[in-house]
Amino acid sequence: MNIAIASGKGGTGKTTVATNLAATLADQGRAVTYLDCDVEEPNGHLFLRPDIRETVQATIPVPVIDESACDGCGECVRFCQYKTLVRLGTTVMVFPELCHGCGGCMRVCPRQAITEQPRPIGVVETGASGTIGFVHGRLDIGEAMSPPLIRAVLAHAAADVVNIIDAPPGTSCPVIAAIRTVDYVALVTEPTPFGLNDLGLALDMVRELGVACGVVVNRNEHGNDSAHLFCKRHDVTLVGVVPDDRRIAEAYAGGRIACRISDKFAAIFHTLWGRIGQLAVRRAGNAGAHGAAV
Repeated sequence: MNIAIASGKGGTGKTTVATNLAATLADQGRAVTYLDCDVEEPNGHLFLRPDIRETVQATIPVPVIDESACDGCGECVRFCQYKTLVRLGTTVMVFPELCHGCGGCMRVCPRQAITEQPRPIGVVETGASGTIGFVHGRLDIGEAMSPPLIRAVLAHAAADVVNIIDAPPGTSCPVIAAIRTVDYVALVTEPTPFGLNDLGLALDMVRELGVACGVVVNRNEHGNDSAHLFCKRHDVTLVGVVPDDRRIAEAYAGGRIACRISDKFAAIFHTLWGRIGQLAVRRAGNAGAHGAAV
C-alpha cells in the first residue's frame, strides 16, 4: 500500500503527519517504510533519526553527440520537447541540465550518432529508524531536475509493506512524480485563507490524476470550521484533524515524534491512520474489481 502525504504549499505540517503515521504503524507492529520525496529539502530524518546504511549516487542518462557521425539532420532536435538539443548550422549542441533522460533522441537518430552518459543529480540514502524502513533523496545543489531523483527514491518502495511517501509541496512536476501511482493521497492543510486556497489547487491536481484523496487539517483551532466547510463545499473527505496544541509544536521544534510523547497524540494519529488505511484499501478493492470486470 502506497500512501502519499502532500500539500498545496510548504509549512502545513506535511512531514509532521507523515513521520507520525510511520511511527504509529511501526508501534502497531506493522511493516512500514518512510520515503522522503521532498528531495530539495528533505527533513524527515530530523525526526526519525535513521541509521543510514547505504548511499547511492543517482544519475540520469544524457546525450553525447558524435560529431564525426552526425550530419546535422535535426531529427533529435525536433524530437526533444525540452530544448536540450539545439542545432546551429550543422552542429547539434547539448544542454545536459535540461535533459529529462528519456533516451528518445538516441532512438530517432538515423545515423546512430548519439550515445548516452550518466550525469549525477543527487544521492539516495537508505537505512532504518528502529523498525521503520527509511529512504530519502538529496538533490545536488543547483540541480533543477528533481523528478528523476524522486523516481529513484520511489524505486525502494516495497510491495509487502505500507509505504508512507512524504511528497514535495506544491502542485508542479515533482509532486506529480511522487503521487501519480499511489493508492491514496492525504492532503495536509492548515485552516487559514492561504492554506485553503492552496489546498484547492492541490485538490484539482490530484483529481486530474485520478488518485483517491482526503484532507487532513493540521493546527486546527477549536471552533474554526473553515476547513470543514471547504471539504463539504468541494465534496472531499475530511479524514482527520490534528489540533493546534503547543505540545505538538514543542515536539516539532525539538525534532521529536508527537505520537510518542503523549497517549493523546498517539490516539489522534492511530485514528487518522485507521481512516486513511480504510479508505485506501477500499479504493484499491474498487480498482481491482474494476480491473477484473474489464
